[in-house]
This record gives sequence, structure tokens and C-alpha cells, in this order.
Amino acid sequence: MADRDKKWDFHLRSLSSSARDSNYATDPASDPSILNSVKGVYELCRSEKSEEHVARVYPQLNKIFQRCVASISQTQTSNGLLLLAILQFFLDFGDRVLHDAEPSLRTFFRSCLSREFADPVVAEATLEFLSSNKIKHLKTFASLLPQFFPLMLKLIAWNGEKLENLFLRVFSGFISPGSLLPLLPALVDLPILVVALEKVEKSSGSLVGSSIASIQKSAAPEMLLALMDEAYTGSTIADGGADSESEDSAPMAASDPLFLDLLKDENDGLAVWSFLCK
Repeated sequence: MADRDKKWDFHLRSLSSSARDSNYATDPASDPSILNSVKGVYELCRSEKSEEHVARVYPQLNKIFQRCVASISQTQTSNGLLLLAILQFFLDFGDRVLHDAEPSLRTFFRSCLSREFADPVVAEATLEFLSSNKIKHLKTFASLLPQFFPLMLKLIAWNGEKLENLFLRVFSGFISPGSLLPLLPALVDLPILVVALEKVEKSSGSLVGSSIASIQKSAAPEMLLALMDEAYTGSTIADGGADSESEDSAPMAASDPLFLDLLKDENDGLAVWSFLCK
């Protein structure tokens, strides 16, 4: 008991210090000990089944999560593993602290995985996370994976056969009434997506840390670029979002209007090819 208390105090101090330390305020993932402490408090909360432990550490984890997300576009440090560890805490203990994990999951896909899908370590950890939490995702967050299946196709297209088995474990989660129509042709076009990603890497450099805004400036054809849009969320289309009026959105705005319709529909999490229904 005394040993567990010492571990708890050590990890809690580490997380509390990171949550308020200005040195790591903009980039918590730059301190490798934080990931170890997040995993440590998670295991202690799970083994001790202590409501008090969960309530005490939650504010620190939530603050670190938010700071990680805010720093992603300004740092070269990978945030994927740290965010996944915190997300696991949110999934398992969120109901005890009234934390809805779905917005945090969507933030991870949009802000982090969209930039780190080409990192093999983050890609594998993401698939492991989705596989181990498959039942929760299907029951509680049924629309999540169908919304982001194009981003997951980018992940498997780039990382290839070594993650095939993990990918197949979660593939059924991509299928829903709203995703079935776009999913089928996307699977057929998977070889084109591989070529597009390779072309972008040759012309723009490493895909790790790249967002659609930078990808649009590459020499890849527009229709290939369309396949790589950030999970079809339309984040760079004129939808009123933060990037809608950026310079980078201009090339995509001039592309096929039918594809733009698809992007706009995906903003609701329903990937419906509306033009097929007209």
C-alpha cells in the first residue's frame, strides 16, 4: 500500500507540475516523463477503483490534453501517444467525472491523427486503441469511425501490410448507413490513394506533421488531393471554419463541385453522396 501511495504521489506531482509549468505549457509532449505518469495514474485508478483518485487527477489530465491539442500546429513533437493515453482515461473514467469523451475523440482525429497518420508508431497505437475499445465505440460513439473512415484509409494506405490485421479488427466500425456509399468506392480507389500519398511525399517531404493545407500546395493532381482531404470534414472548404478563407483553400475550391458537396455533407458526420440522390 505504501509503495502504491508513493507511486501515486510521484505521478500526480509530475502531472500537476506539467499542467502549470510554463516550460511545458505549450508543448506537454516534449517532456517524455508525462506519458509515463499518465499511464501510471491510469493503472493505479483502475487497480485501486478509487473515485477520489479519479477526481483528483482528472483536472490535470484534461488541462494537459487541451494544451497538447493547442500546441500541435506549433511543434514537431509527436503528441499521438500522449493523447491516446489520456483518451483511454477519459473513456474508462469519464462517467465518474462527467466528461463526455466523444468531443475529445473527434479532436484527436481532426487535430492530431490528421497530422500523424504517417507515423508508424502512432498509427499502430491508434489501431490498438480502437481495437481494444471497439465495443465502446460501436455502442457509445457509433458515428465516430464512419465519419473518419477516409482518414483511417490514409493511415492503412501509408503504413501497409504490417498493420493489416489490426486494421481489419476495426474495419466493421467504419460501416454505417451514412458511410456505406462513399466507403465502397474509397476502397476501390485505395491504390490511387497510395500513389497520391507517395507523390505528395516526393514533392513536399515527410507526411508526418503535414496537414491538408500544406498538401494542397504539392504537385499532386487535384482529384488525388481530394482523396486525401482530412477525413472529408471540409475543414479547408468555405464552410465558415477557421481555415475557410485561407489561401490554401483556393485550389480545392476550384475542384469538382460534386466532391465539394460530399465534403460539406461530411461536416455533419454523415458522409452521404447527396448528388447521387438528386
